[in-house]
Amino acid sequence: MTYLFFREVSGNEVGKSKHLLRQLLLFCIFFLCINAVTFASPVPPDEPDSVYLFTYNNNGLCFAWSTDQKNWTSIGAGYVYLNSDYGRWGSEKKMNSPYLIRGKDGEWVCVWQINTYTHQFASATSKNLIDWSPQSYPYLSLGKNVLRPVITYNQQKESYKITYADADGKYYVTETKDFKFYTPVTKAGATAYQNHTIIADLEQKTEGQVHRVPWSVVAGLKKAHQLIQYKNTLNKETTKDDPERFAGLKPLEIKLSAQMALAKPISKLLTGVFFEDINYAADGGLYAELIQNRDFEYHPSDKSYDDKNWNSKYAWSLKGDKATFTVDSLNGIHLNNPHYALLKVNEPGASLCNTGFDAITVKKGETYHFSTFAKAFEGKNISLTVNLVSAKQGVLAQKKLSISSGSWKVLKTSLISLSNAKDVSLEITVNSVGSLGLDMVSLFPEKTYKGHKNGLRADLATTIANIKPKFVRFPGGCVAHGDGIDNIYKWKNSIGPLESRKPDRNLWGYHQTMGLGYFEYFQFCEDMGAEPVPVIAAGVPCQNSGTGGGGQQGGIPMSEMPQYIQDIIDLVEYANGAINTKWGKKRAEAGHPKPFNLKYIGIGNEDQITEVFKERFTMIYKALQKAHPEITVIGSAGPFFEGTDYEEGWKIGSDLKVPILDEHYYQSPGWFINNQDFYDQYDRSKSKVYLGEYAASLPGGNRTNWETSLSEALYMTSLERNGDVVSMASYAPLIAKEGHTQWNPDLIYFNNDEVKPTPGYYVQKVYGQNAGDQYIPADLILTDQPEKVRKRIAYSIVKDSETNSIIIKIVNLLPVSVNTTIDLGEVKIDGIVATKATLVGKPTDKTVTQTIDPVTLKKDSPINLPAYSFTMVRFVGN
Repeated sequence: MTYLFFREVSGNEVGKSKHLLRQLLLFCIFFLCINAVTFASPVPPDEPDSVYLFTYNNNGLCFAWSTDQKNWTSIGAGYVYLNSDYGRWGSEKKMNSPYLIRGKDGEWVCVWQINTYTHQFASATSKNLIDWSPQSYPYLSLGKNVLRPVITYNQQKESYKITYADADGKYYVTETKDFKFYTPVTKAGATAYQNHTIIADLEQKTEGQVHRVPWSVVAGLKKAHQLIQYKNTLNKETTKDDPERFAGLKPLEIKLSAQMALAKPISKLLTGVFFEDINYAADGGLYAELIQNRDFEYHPSDKSYDDKNWNSKYAWSLKGDKATFTVDSLNGIHLNNPHYALLKVNEPGASLCNTGFDAITVKKGETYHFSTFAKAFEGKNISLTVNLVSAKQGVLAQKKLSISSGSWKVLKTSLISLSNAKDVSLEITVNSVGSLGLDMVSLFPEKTYKGHKNGLRADLATTIANIKPKFVRFPGGCVAHGDGIDNIYKWKNSIGPLESRKPDRNLWGYHQTMGLGYFEYFQFCEDMGAEPVPVIAAGVPCQNSGTGGGGQQGGIPMSEMPQYIQDIIDLVEYANGAINTKWGKKRAEAGHPKPFNLKYIGIGNEDQITEVFKERFTMIYKALQKAHPEITVIGSAGPFFEGTDYEEGWKIGSDLKVPILDEHYYQSPGWFINNQDFYDQYDRSKSKVYLGEYAASLPGGNRTNWETSLSEALYMTSLERNGDVVSMASYAPLIAKEGHTQWNPDLIYFNNDEVKPTPGYYVQKVYGQNAGDQYIPADLILTDQPEKVRKRIAYSIVKDSETNSIIIKIVNLLPVSVNTTIDLGEVKIDGIVATKATLVGKPTDKTVTQTIDPVTLKKDSPINLPAYSFTMVRFVGN
């Protein structure tokens, strides 16, 4: 998972080859639309051959120009052409003291200080000051820290020298030829630190470097910024301006003329879901366990030590006098689960209580299975009463148990609730004097999805299954590659008996028990008829890690990579191996002797594409390809739809011939409207695309509504049109618990009692339930309407060969109705009874009205598309 934010497209994300044609067209349109452009300062009447270029820092690399080094004009009004990508999300990503030179073959090289506490600096290179190389952050061995690095170039040696200071005022130096390998750091004298930074007077006194450059350099920077401004103007388009944008627009009539003979095969896996344990999606969410902190393994580090109440007792309390409750770890039930509750009761009647996740919800007449590991330390035949207690209604269910063993044993019973209640807690009352231990305290509803033990919450799982996803990507997202090396998700920790699974802190700031583990993920996929798509870290943690160094410079040590790769190979055996294999046997022991038929594995998740990543990804990919050539590997193309990581990710994918690359983007409705041709120009001979994470959202608190959902529906018609290159797509994130969301927007919200799908969910459901395996091109005839009207009407026509069904999807993102006539050529539709589904609402609506009706199609009889609607028509062809 990447972090959600709104930003202008950065300068180093301009002019990339894959979308060059589209960008050039946009640029041409931009200049045709204006007769004159007013800049912060006019270009000199007679363009000089050269000017002075001043480079300075405004939490990113900025530029200004001058003809006399006295009067400076900012380029792009302080626009940032290069940001620092080192460190955790937010304020840690700072550029300090950037220093820019021209090096080998005139290439620009920038180095900068990343913070005041690590032994690293940052570097990047560029041919044109617009498109930048991947950033690198080498570790340096000497000094308290690395402050104000300065770089020089020796043309004769073709070598760069980096000199830096530290907090003690000492100086150090290292050299490199390629920014990959550096000479050992040595001490240097103060005279070696030649900092040529000057102070220029912009709006205020600013430090930077001055270079004499051709005017074309400045012109290129200005044009790049102008294009970005134009694109951002398009991306900011929203329906609130429609009354003015479409003033006087009357209801429209269009005709779709299908070209049945030009039908092309498209992916059968186009619509799927992506599940990540974010927003309490697993524990307290899809995983049906009702007890929070059942294993007493919560730790302050789960929340970075920011919550003083978050510890091994969280969600637990003791009621009653003359009793104590502590958490111990001596002789626990398993090394992976060492902690347990130790109760010492001197007078009967004390109760150990758990409040669940925002209390426990129960339903009248339904059964809940209780279990716990228990051990008597002192006393014999210790009597317990297990109660479900409502704060308002009192005891709703009760059962008695006893502990008679001095070793860990499992106690089980079932409770049937007498009433509906949302304010329930579990209370374990000790009716005897003694000392006892409790661990893995569990309360599970009997009614789980498909009735599985250790299963999934039925209503939430059913809501997901109703999309009819063709695949499920799991367990993340950022959770997969974790916060630092030690936090990388390890699938082997998530299988086997629950007491043996190794819990971990969740990167999103809470705890994951691993109760919902790889076995349960595979089982859920099988239950829905969806392909499992596990995602494994590419040997590097999240690029925003705040643990073990920022960025991705904490890659798994090369000495440990063979075992890491073996773990991935073992995953294939666990999923597909025969029961007489080591890992296939473990799957069978879990209750599934039949293979899960794993076909896909994702390696990496929206990574920063550095040399650290490239080296490890290549190792994993080649090893997996050799061991299991039948597995389709999905690589990573970085966190954005353009820019350095995107281009480098695609370069690696192309060089290695990776079958599919994972792209992510979270954008505004305007972006989705204005980028419907995004995949039209993709090279069909290269890697296919998995659009692993995408969503439309608006700025502010209420980020999703019918407008965002409708823009997604419109964009998804282009995914079907390009279904020969886009193999898979999944909205993200999938689910979020109310009151516990680290990320908005999400597709489905829920609380303990209710599931609340968003309008976007119903869009995904229409696509999931009405997928095809062939795309049928068509001509849309709409006369005498401007582009702003045309691009808000989108369609796709697909055929489902299995049922011989033809499915037409049409989006109307206009404030007027559209009457649509459909001509399918040799497919006669006159008199055919079709299913028509319509989603319609106001753009600002947080809900959507859905109607599903039979309709008799008639030749030349138009289908009405209401304003701001998404319509699907499905029928069996002749």
